[in-house]
Amino acid sequence: MPVQRSGTTVPHPEPKRSRRSHRPRSTAAGALLAVLFPATALPAAAAPGPTGGTEPPPRGSAYLGMGVVRHDGQGGLPVPVRAAQTEGVDVSSHQGNVDWSGLRTSGVRWAYVKATEGTYYKNPYFAQQYNGSYDIGMVRGAYHFATPDTASGAAQADYFVNNGGGWSGDGRTLPGALDIEWNPYGAACYGRTASGMVTWIRDFLARYKARTGRDAVIYTSTSWWKQCTGNYSGFGANTPLWIARYNTTPGELPAGWDFQTMWQYTSSGPIVGDHNKFNGAYDRVVALANG
Repeated sequence: MPVQRSGTTVPHPEPKRSRRSHRPRSTAAGALLAVLFPATALPAAAAPGPTGGTEPPPRGSAYLGMGVVRHDGQGGLPVPVRAAQTEGVDVSSHQGNVDWSGLRTSGVRWAYVKATEGTYYKNPYFAQQYNGSYDIGMVRGAYHFATPDTASGAAQADYFVNNGGGWSGDGRTLPGALDIEWNPYGAACYGRTASGMVTWIRDFLARYKARTGRDAVIYTSTSWWKQCTGNYSGFGANTPLWIARYNTTPGELPAGWDFQTMWQYTSSGPIVGDHNKFNGAYDRVVALANG
């Protein structure tokens, strides 16, 4: 069965940082993110960064849920609840080479790996992470961090598919995920109106489906979705929802979805930080992989 690998050229290398750790984190969001993004001297006119200051991080360094703590806070899923659904993780180059064996032993059964961002960045650790999760027996998928201010939705879907974000009907490959959330590099909604953002997302989804035959997953937070799409309800019929909320329940969902398919419930789980729950048993994970 085919195994997809990404290229090795990285136009904007992403700094390797130990963002995800199993050590307990402070509940103070500002202190947490200040550690992740040390202050640098920039002009006062710079756009707000994820820490709430004026320092944007380097392009390419975004990851799933980068702005969730700042905007929505950090709670935590009680340990007894963690066994109720199927455990998964998401990773990017911040984790480097991932201990997939340790994650598998801990009960993780599926994973999403950052493949691309915009049309300018490819995860240099993609092969180890994407193929490593597959080789250890997990169901895996790839995600794309959207930057609607840098290129069209269709162009970014093409870049994603061409660099690891495709799909194969092998029963172990999840459809690609569109990470559309708080902008770590500037204005929260990437300078787009709500209708313009909806159009951008629609173009990405349409091109991804044309290229792969699958409906992509949307990863977002309800607060961002309300602010930046006007709480648009038109994608829920066909597009699986991956909701970000670091608390004891997924909470309110964006308009158009009655339930989430996946839920990113913490950024401070064991081994790699970002842990998720699939809304169903393992056979439902496989069902999504199979389409």
